[in-house]
Amino acid sequence: MRLVIARCSVDYVGRLTAHLPMAPRLILIKGDSSVSVHADDRAYKPLNWMSPPCRLREEEGLWTVTHEKTGEKLILTIEEITHDSSHELGKDPGLIKDGVEAHLQELLAEHIETLGEGWSLIRREYPTAIGPVDILCRDRPGATVAVEIKRRAGIDAVEQLTRYLELLNRNPLLSPVGGILAAQTIAPQARTLAEDRGIRCVLLDYDALRGIERKDTLF
Repeated sequence: MRLVIARCSVDYVGRLTAHLPMAPRLILIKGDSSVSVHADDRAYKPLNWMSPPCRLREEEGLWTVTHEKTGEKLILTIEEITHDSSHELGKDPGLIKDGVEAHLQELLAEHIETLGEGWSLIRREYPTAIGPVDILCRDRPGATVAVEIKRRAGIDAVEQLTRYLELLNRNPLLSPVGGILAAQTIAPQARTLAEDRGIRCVLLDYDALRGIERKDTLF
């Protein structure tokens, strides 16, 4: 990973245009070729980014990041660099999910028709620049759908899925991408926020996915 702190402006050129005026910013260049531009607020969310596969061309005072499939560009006009360092992080073991969440993901992938008749699996752990999407699949008409799986889903789960959708929908090979929040329980506030953002909520029955039929016992 390369970490650069620079006074720069940023222009995004693609299906739309966006401009960040000149200011000090953090630029992260990762080993997967992704580039993201950060301010000193907004927590972990970048101001702008380019997901892989992309390439960076550095010229004096001008950096150009080009997506190799779509041709989208991030153009960074560099006024001053105050820090530039590279760090070898090695292979990351990845997020270790709760055992039940991991099993829910595995079961839902095996029984993707739980989400709808005629649905098909694209892959589990679909990689993105900000982490893997639990499940990427297609609905019956063929539209792409990203699924985030939790045992208990709160507002954080909705925000996480929203970030994935923002990124995936920038890929013309996938867009438009819909979202599903799938969990054993979903907080009312999370459901309200999800529905407001056009995200479908699905309650998962762990036993039913495992093929266990529950019977009520009368005493």
